[in-house]
Amino acid sequence: MKRRTLALLLTVAMLIAAAGCGTAGRQTDGIAATEDNAAAGTESNNGALRIASQGMFSAGGTVTDPIPGAYNETLNWQDETRTGNTMHVDHANVFYQIPANDNGNPIVFLHGAGQSRMGWMTTPDGREGWSDIFLRAGHSVFLVDQPRRGEAGQTATGPIDTLAGDQAWYTHFRIGRIAPERYENSQFPEGDEAQDQFFRQMTPNTAEYDQAVIADAMNEVLRKVYDMTGKDAILVTHSQGGLVGWDVALDHVTSIVAIEPGFAPTEDMMPDEWNKFMDLEEKIPIIFYYGDNIDNGPEDIASTAFWQMSRNSCVAFSEAYNEAGGDATVINLPEEGFLGNSHFLFQELNNKEIADHVENWLGEHGLN
Repeated sequence: MKRRTLALLLTVAMLIAAAGCGTAGRQTDGIAATEDNAAAGTESNNGALRIASQGMFSAGGTVTDPIPGAYNETLNWQDETRTGNTMHVDHANVFYQIPANDNGNPIVFLHGAGQSRMGWMTTPDGREGWSDIFLRAGHSVFLVDQPRRGEAGQTATGPIDTLAGDQAWYTHFRIGRIAPERYENSQFPEGDEAQDQFFRQMTPNTAEYDQAVIADAMNEVLRKVYDMTGKDAILVTHSQGGLVGWDVALDHVTSIVAIEPGFAPTEDMMPDEWNKFMDLEEKIPIIFYYGDNIDNGPEDIASTAFWQMSRNSCVAFSEAYNEAGGDATVINLPEEGFLGNSHFLFQELNNKEIADHVENWLGEHGLN
């Protein structure tokens, strides 16, 4: 119940905001490709990607009981009662690519509220998304559509939940006060076309958001990634997906990169998750990223306080995790010289530079 309460709290906050409106085998600096990397499989940083393999699979989920009655094979799809039929539902769907210069450190990407894996694959102005950027660095990438979202929409519960809307997303995600206004130093791609493309990335839940269902499916995704690669995965989460990231089993997770994850575990709201991380015998490294217009956001917009609270929970978690022998860091991008980033920092004009920052952190932990 507490997991659902926390997810609902995040959703309510969104709606309130709207209402209140080198050499081979060694990674060089950032994600810049070297000549040796090119020979291994990537022509250049902006050239063609060479993919060793790619594909798609579903993981997790359940099968419904048959609808009472005998299945009529003569009528089959024309029988609107669907008696005798079952449904395969509530699984995750994963698109994966393994580069020719695979460095053996796979990344699993999980989107946030209102989005699908598309957000990792491109930007509103059509540049490379993080999936291609990290492929160039030699990471295999596994891009998840969570249960009841995107290409994993099959469910038996319903109804479709469209949530919020264009204006609510724009304000809550700190792109600007109200569309098409942009905050000072904004890194969000400018222009009507980019704004239109961003809004059209949004996709609804096909049924109620259920964090436990998503976490169960993600556990199966992580097991499948381990079976395919022989390696534990770097888990990159965003926003509402960050809440799921605290819920998953950590058997096959080597580190977590949490992009504005809604909340970090607390002893009060997520005690099971809090204890799981604090009691880890071999603690995994964790890094949090937050953009701009949080400390300096408009005080009359409810979302400003929400994002301050969100980041503060990550600071408190990190301090406790480090005291328990862990390795957690909260990155405030403005303090690193990255100004103007919204909630979608991985889609903005400086997404490559921020990806380099992530990649350098991964390198410090032997993960590139």
